[in-house]
Amino acid sequence: MKRSAELDAARGMMLVWMVLVHLPTVLSARVNQPFGYVSSSEGFIFLSALLTGRIYFRIFQRDGAFAMNRKLVLRAVRLYVFHILLLLFAFVAVSRYALRGRPALHNMLDFYFLAGVGRAVRDGLLLIYRPPLLDIIPLYVGFCLLAPLLIFLGARLSWRVVLGGSAAIWLAAQFGFRTVLYHWVVAVTPLRVPLNEMGAFNPWAWQFLWVVGMYFGVRWAKNELPAEKWAQRLWIPAACVAAALFALRYSEAFGLNLGSYSVLFDKWNLAAVRLVDFPAVILLVLRFHTVLKRVALLSFVRPVSRSLITLGQSSLQVFCAHFFFCFVALGLVGNAALLPGWLQVVVATVTFAFLLLLAKASQLRRDPYARANLSDFSWGFAHSHPVKIPR
Repeated sequence: MKRSAELDAARGMMLVWMVLVHLPTVLSARVNQPFGYVSSSEGFIFLSALLTGRIYFRIFQRDGAFAMNRKLVLRAVRLYVFHILLLLFAFVAVSRYALRGRPALHNMLDFYFLAGVGRAVRDGLLLIYRPPLLDIIPLYVGFCLLAPLLIFLGARLSWRVVLGGSAAIWLAAQFGFRTVLYHWVVAVTPLRVPLNEMGAFNPWAWQFLWVVGMYFGVRWAKNELPAEKWAQRLWIPAACVAAALFALRYSEAFGLNLGSYSVLFDKWNLAAVRLVDFPAVILLVLRFHTVLKRVALLSFVRPVSRSLITLGQSSLQVFCAHFFFCFVALGLVGNAALLPGWLQVVVATVTFAFLLLLAKASQLRRDPYARANLSDFSWGFAHSHPVKIPR
């Protein structure tokens, strides 16, 4: 069953974008939200939700709820295992290195040093304690476990009800629902992990992007997602919105102070401006995807396009592995803010070389004859193509 090369390339690009943001190099600040108030996190989570909705709704239709639940639970367990391995590596190896004059690593694990090994390990295994960088996978684990319920409720009730409930939760999150819930839980349970150690991403806000992505994925599976038609019809207002927010984003560098309005732009709460900017950018990508396709097929760009597809096809392994290189890079920073110039090049080169080799090895393990296919560059939203159902 064929995959969508364009979606794989998009996921690969999101991974590259995320790695460049996380590595302590001069590019980190420059590539963080370069298109406006949109980050790689929105793109990665939305694409994951889109494919999850499409693939697992088809399993639900074909094999029933039990088969769908089993596959999604197994995927969540797999993610959980990857997260625990990374967490234990951070506690066992990174923590020791952090004590040797490495403030960046020490600040990342300050609760671990404060609370002690036993408590940090216990709360980490329960996905309550989520150190910086390692707070994304638990979010994804929760979303994978939420996916069967969303598909079931969407099929039995209505996706309007699901989307409405999700939007109401997102709205509550903008007014401090997470903080209120945290204080209530602390009052009635022995939970003592500080709220700032439970992950930067507000799950009550980010669930809305996941639900919307799954909704579009289910519509795509039903051949009811005319996204290209929407892009043709709405690209001009989308361009105006994207251009205005792009200008606003960079006007901050010239002295514009948006501090009193920061609640509208906040990434961790997936604030309102981001819910406007992200779909505007997506519509522009869909409207001009034929131009992007032609660029990707140019001879001097083709190796990059193939590499992005390869990375996207093994996104889970690449995503988890890149944290190891982030730990190493943060350890090499020492007391500085960034790596030395020559070391930035070395670390970035080694990181991407290893991630690409890992992706190729994972691809060959699944299919010894696998090869990134640039000829299949077609979104196929208007007429659904089959996709590979993950193991």
